Amino acid sequence: MEDLEREVAQFIIDLLNLEDVAVADIDPTAPIFVQGLGLDSIDALELGVGLQKRYGVKLSSDAAENRKHFASVQALCALIRQHRASLGAA
Repeated sequence: MEDLEREVAQFIIDLLNLEDVAVADIDPTAPIFVQGLGLDSIDALELGVGLQKRYGVKLSSDAAENRKHFASVQALCALIRQHRASLGAA
């Protein structure tokens, strides 16, 4: 697991108070909703707000696009990298 993946995994654990989950328990390629971490739609809302506050990431209202971004820790990291790259290009 790379540094950003570890950071995002820890962020999810802390934000959602996942008491019985350690960073090492999270497969960065595994789904984080339903199976995987078992997160639900309320968790998705909290995670979306948290991502915006911490990383400045703005999510679209397009559900299909959000499903893609929230597919895994790896997908969230890709979104964060994309956001950071767009800031560097601006």
